[in-house]
Amino acid sequence: MIASCLAVLALTVSAGAPEISIRTLLDEMTDLHRLTRLPDPSYTCRQFSSYDRASKSPEQDWFANADAGHFLREETRPDHTEYVLMDAEGPGAVVRIWSANPKGTLRVYLDEDPEPVIEVPMTDFLSGKTPYNPEPIAHVRSAGWNSYLPIPYAKWCKITSDEKDFYYHVNYRTYPAGTNVKSFTPVQADELKPLIREVAQKLTAPKALAPDATVRTKPVKLGPGKTELVATLSGPAAVAVLSVEDLRAPDPDAALRGVLMTMEFDGQPTVVAPLGDFFGTAPGRSPYESLPMGVAENGRMWSHWRMPFRKEARVSLTNHTDKPVSATIGMAAEPYAWDDRSMYFHAKWRIEHNIPTRPFRDWNYVEIDGQGVFVGAAQYVANRVKTWWGEGDEKIYVDGETFPSHFGTGTEDYFGYAWCSPAKFTHAYHNQPRCDGPGNYGHTAVNRWHILDNIPFSKGLRFDMEIWHWTEDFTVTVAAMSYWYARLEARDRVASPSPADLRVPEMPPYVPPKVAGALEGEDFRIIASTGKVRPQEWGNLSMEKHLWWTDNKPGDKLVLGFPVKEAGRYKVIARFLTAADYGIARLSINEQPAGEPADLYNDGVRPGEERILGTFDLKAGENTLTAEIVGKNEKSANTLFGLDYLLLTRE
Repeated sequence: MIASCLAVLALTVSAGAPEISIRTLLDEMTDLHRLTRLPDPSYTCRQFSSYDRASKSPEQDWFANADAGHFLREETRPDHTEYVLMDAEGPGAVVRIWSANPKGTLRVYLDEDPEPVIEVPMTDFLSGKTPYNPEPIAHVRSAGWNSYLPIPYAKWCKITSDEKDFYYHVNYRTYPAGTNVKSFTPVQADELKPLIREVAQKLTAPKALAPDATVRTKPVKLGPGKTELVATLSGPAAVAVLSVEDLRAPDPDAALRGVLMTMEFDGQPTVVAPLGDFFGTAPGRSPYESLPMGVAENGRMWSHWRMPFRKEARVSLTNHTDKPVSATIGMAAEPYAWDDRSMYFHAKWRIEHNIPTRPFRDWNYVEIDGQGVFVGAAQYVANRVKTWWGEGDEKIYVDGETFPSHFGTGTEDYFGYAWCSPAKFTHAYHNQPRCDGPGNYGHTAVNRWHILDNIPFSKGLRFDMEIWHWTEDFTVTVAAMSYWYARLEARDRVASPSPADLRVPEMPPYVPPKVAGALEGEDFRIIASTGKVRPQEWGNLSMEKHLWWTDNKPGDKLVLGFPVKEAGRYKVIARFLTAADYGIARLSINEQPAGEPADLYNDGVRPGEERILGTFDLKAGENTLTAEIVGKNEKSANTLFGLDYLLLTRE
């Protein structure tokens, strides 16, 4: 009865209204013009995800991190169980699906049909192997699996998998009741293959969608502390191209951070950002190509965001460095018909140097009061260790929500990749242009553009990202660029950066941390062994490596030779890696028993406490350490063994 009433209401409300369908949504995927106007019909954009349900409120497990395998519910079928990722009443549309480790068969149920309209292996659907969902609409980037194929529905949508224990996001729109939405069918998708291929080609080479407008250039020379008005444009019009090339400075990275760009539209400074950071990668110019922005191999930075104004646009640059900077600034405007749905483009930047990694905290990207649409974010991180800095989840609150309608599963997951991967990647909608390494050491830049999955707000929006670093008692520097459109009366709470903010943290060449005096296990000579023995890199260890022994069983022995410079009596201390699949080892030094058997089980992977093996007479030259597997903890899944180091103290 409820469904039939909704159907009648829809016919009444939407008579003559344009139909929303997979065709119209495909058109939106490459249309930057439409973002300048409030959506018509209006919609909300929310997210289902596998976030840890222990997070109830800021006062209750707010930073819980077991983010896999959480679903709305289980549904039992005659021959299998399905786990529900999404269940939402329509009219609406799915606009993004992401996973770090997709599993099982993805099933999408629409409206009142008990049979799924999509039933396909999730890995195929999210990697571009489904005929109507090709690369790069669906794609894998830096271990993250993504689909942006729009799936509209008139009344209701449910998405399930018949396996669990994986991470996922599902972003979706909800339109007002009665909105005329044509539900997705495979037949439609098959008929639209030519259009789908066309969209896929545009997303493959998004720079080719540059506006057909004449770019006018102006050389600019800025002395230290100087400001110059670069351009004044008359409206009504829209900035369609903004570019920077031929940048010259003693330190280009410092110049791109230290030169502040301000763009005023009709008297309001809606863009305030370091010149380089504005273009979605920092510090410096790391090549990438996306739909609204990019950096060419020759260093030319460009933006195709449309920035409309009624009367006047002004662009100025201020050099906050102590060195001269020169560059060529390019701009192009195109005609724009201002109407009652038009909005101004905003881009604001904030940074915080040396944020403590404990306690965990929500770090604010932006807070906006008023009406608008959120369209993107870029994050910069300066990380002085290899270990992962981005375990934190995004939390996006819309229109005064007390619990975020976007609650994610990790910073890299928000940006569309996974598993703290340092691999650089590029895509029309999300990118990791810079990650210095090794591991996650150094400068990292990531971005994501909300084109199909943009987030409208009527009263306001707040975007927080958790600071959740693997390393304790440490500090990290984080900066964020936020991009949105808003009404003239809208205001944000992002303070303009001070000159002291506009510096690039120094990042010296990486040197692995070493425990003073440690004899590194990975350097020991392998005298005898079964199974496989080799060095393995792992953070938080001395020299970030250990000697890893696998494919062993109870009774197997590993004999290692370690060097001693001078003969004498020594106290021997050892540190081992511990994990959920490590065993119990009996140890000996030069065939003499060395302490109690070491149980190396732990519910997480981390270095164990230093263990005193005893006091021994050691000879100059090579001595031996023997490990014999004698069993495993009842909770352990295996009998692996990892030696970090030995410490010798002369008695």
